[in-house]
Amino acid sequence: MNHHIVPSGTILTVTLSIFKRNFYGSLSKRGSNFGITMTDGQQKRAEPATLLDVVEFRDAALLSFVTSAIIVPAYDEVKRDFGIIRAEYMLLLCLSHFPVLTAQDISRLTGRPRNSISRGVHRMLKEGFIERAPDPDDARQAKLTITATGRELHKKIADYVKSRQDIVLSVLQPGEREILVQLLRKTALYSTTL
Repeated sequence: MNHHIVPSGTILTVTLSIFKRNFYGSLSKRGSNFGITMTDGQQKRAEPATLLDVVEFRDAALLSFVTSAIIVPAYDEVKRDFGIIRAEYMLLLCLSHFPVLTAQDISRLTGRPRNSISRGVHRMLKEGFIERAPDPDDARQAKLTITATGRELHKKIADYVKSRQDIVLSVLQPGEREILVQLLRKTALYSTTL
C-alpha cells in the first residue's frame, strides 16, 4: 500500500485523474485507505470527505464522484453480463428514444467522440442490435435504427443503471432529489452551449 506524506502547510492539489484512480474503485469500501496521507501537524488518513473539502475544484469533484458512484459500477456489471461497453450502450440509449439517427447525431447527443461511436456502430450492427440504411439526403451518412433485440438489451441495461442510481441517491429525501435533478438538468443543458 503506497502512502504519500504531504508535509504540514503544503497545499494538496489533486488532479481529476488521480481522484478517479483513487476513489472510483473504492466507493463501496468504507474505511479503506485511499493511498494519500495528509498531514496538518499530525498524520490523518485520507477519506473522500477530506479530499472533497480541500480540492480546488470542489463542485466538479463532487459531480464526478457522485456520477462515478452510479456509472462505473453499473457499466462494470453491464460489461461483465452483456459484453457491452459504454460507447456501444450510448447507441442503444439514443436509438431507443429517437427512432432514426446518424452516428454524427449520436456523437452530438452524447458528447462521445465520433471514432468511439463508429466502433460501436460496427459492433452493434454485427451483433444485430441496430440496423443501418443509406441516408437519401446525404451519401456520406447512414441512418441508424434499433432492432427489437437492441431495444430489449437497452431495457435491461437501463434497469442496471437505474438500480445503481437509486442506491446512490437513496440518501436524499424525495424533495431533495427533485431539487438536485432540476439543478443538474439546468447545468447539463447550459454545458451543451459551451
